[in-house]
Amino acid sequence: QVQLVESGGGSAQTGDSLKLFCRVSEGSISLRHTGWFRQRVGKEREFVGAVRYTGGDRRYAESVKGRFTVSRDGGKGEVYLQMNNLKPEDTAVYYCAATRERATNGAFHSDRAYIYSGQGTQVTVSS
Repeated sequence: QVQLVESGGGSAQTGDSLKLFCRVSEGSISLRHTGWFRQRVGKEREFVGAVRYTGGDRRYAESVKGRFTVSRDGGKGEVYLQMNNLKPEDTAVYYCAATRERATNGAFHSDRAYIYSGQGTQVTVSS
């Protein structure tokens, strides 16, 4: 069973930066696309960003493009989300997510392919 554990959330003010961390156990992320989702109060979970395990391509939600960066360290089994220029609307619970191993390139672009996720970490941004 793949387990993902997020950390690094907390409180910030508008314009601040935070970095989220995710450790993946029980399996390598070398062959998994990995990324982040978030859920704001009263909203459905939404895609934030992801990195492909082959080639390192990335994709982002329009709302975070240019401000957030997803990265990973396959050797450590860790995934990161660097969040810059935070806004109050970024307030949410953030979830690390991963696909099954050897997921297709098509799965990289499909939010539903990220079937493993952690318990989440809260990020609160005040104005």
